[in-house]
Amino acid sequence: MTTETFESRPFEADVSRLLHMMVHSVYSDRDVFLRELISNAADACEKLRYEAITLPELLGADAGLAITLSADPEAGTLTIADSGMSMSRDEMIEALGTIARSGTRSFIDRIASAESQGSGKEGAQLIGQFGVGFYSAFMVAAKVDVVSRRAGSDEAWLWSSDGKGEFSVAPVALDAAPARGTRVVLHLTDDAKSYAERWTLERIVKEQSGHVPVPIRFIEKPGADAAALSDGAALWTRAKSEITAQEYTDFYRSVAGQYDEPALTVHFRAEGRH
Repeated sequence: MTTETFESRPFEADVSRLLHMMVHSVYSDRDVFLRELISNAADACEKLRYEAITLPELLGADAGLAITLSADPEAGTLTIADSGMSMSRDEMIEALGTIARSGTRSFIDRIASAESQGSGKEGAQLIGQFGVGFYSAFMVAAKVDVVSRRAGSDEAWLWSSDGKGEFSVAPVALDAAPARGTRVVLHLTDDAKSYAERWTLERIVKEQSGHVPVPIRFIEKPGADAAALSDGAALWTRAKSEITAQEYTDFYRSVAGQYDEPALTVHFRAEGRH
């Protein structure tokens, strides 16, 4: 590995401030991190589904789209993997380390205000609204590794950080990377080891991510078979008669980042190639 392919970079100023808040703030519900990472994984799968309409070769030999949660209680790790579009090296650097834009600054200002008022619940809501959900991983992880192989690419990359000011990017051998997609590995902090337990993950997926249009499965420990947590049948693809009022409410809360009741529910279907 040469210095041209391995590099360490500082986070931009606003991202560093954001990470500090994530690590040191106390939220009423840290479960939000899993909702955000699953949402990101589902977005990557949907992006590939869309791109493959005109470029079917991007799917390769495996056309299946899925999100897989893998736990290793002994090692204290939780992995969220998807078979979606994923990112190139430059996209990883841009998306995960240098996004100090107005949205990030607005989030910081709002979250600082919420903290001063002692509103941890407000902070959890804002995470999803401002598109900074990836960084919520540092609420429960001492270190985060992201292995990415973009669909159609013969390169794979590792992004790694402990959230303390810097991140590194390095190439990864293809046999150590997914055939396609992104693998996010969380090295859980001592007070977050319950997130490597099946019952905890099943509860969060059911409450906050059951609506995502991609199947979610769970591998309880290395070498175990995958068990289905969600079938990927999105709410908008199901008949109205099959959906309960609670499912509508859960869907509203997950996409809106709110915890109240929806004011109105309207169910309709539309079809189209794109």
